Amino acid sequence: MLHLHPTIRWEGAQSASLPDDPITPEAPLAIRLLTGTRTARQSQELAVTMRTPGADEDLVRGYLFAEGIIHKNADILQIRCPSAAQVEVVLAPEVVFTAAQHARYGVTSSSCGLCGKSTLEQIDHLSCYYPVPNHPVVAASTLYQLPAKLQQQQSLFSQTGGIHAAALFSASGDLLLIREDVGRHNALDKLVGAALLQGTLPWRECILLVSGRLSYELVQKAAMAGTPLLAAIGAPSSLAIELAEQSGLTLVGFLRSNRLNCYTFPARIR
Repeated sequence: MLHLHPTIRWEGAQSASLPDDPITPEAPLAIRLLTGTRTARQSQELAVTMRTPGADEDLVRGYLFAEGIIHKNADILQIRCPSAAQVEVVLAPEVVFTAAQHARYGVTSSSCGLCGKSTLEQIDHLSCYYPVPNHPVVAASTLYQLPAKLQQQQSLFSQTGGIHAAALFSASGDLLLIREDVGRHNALDKLVGAALLQGTLPWRECILLVSGRLSYELVQKAAMAGTPLLAAIGAPSSLAIELAEQSGLTLVGFLRSNRLNCYTFPARIR
């Protein structure tokens, strides 16, 4: 649900009162894991993240998958929501969880998916999926159309102007799935989680488009899902390009209606 807040808007020398300006909601979510057998459950708090409320179960599924804690939807027996600010995930007994490998310190903000990691080793996760080399091949004209298609489906962005999106498209440019969140990494986690529940991973035949810039963490999450082509409206970081090269992933930045920059594996674009 959107927050409404009184605002004063200035245009030039004129001001006007907006009594009900829609604002993107942001709130904390504590993720707690229950591991072990039914008779010997252990409860551990995994993380506290700032997110836009909604699709919390998708967010949790995607987050656990991207962290390498689960590899399939069946690794989760149950997701419970004791309150609007807490989620409890019951993992299958065979799932091995080592708390020290996933420890975070402090709250993960909506702008940072790696914040709170205590060691460099915690950042790297190995994907169980790998994209097929030079496949699929996507027309540049198809990519040019995607930003407009994304914007048309961003219901929260159209109202607030303050939310990110991650969207999955077919190689021919058809929209398959979209999720929004105040955090870029949360939007992608929600998308991955929804696909995990639907059984549509890996994304070896798909295009992934994210709003904003391309960071290391977004490339990592895309690689974990087996994505062959990741595009963004903004620019990539140097580490994002490096990881895309290591993962065999085509990375596209500055995607517009008539241009794009391709940084890795351009053979997938014609």
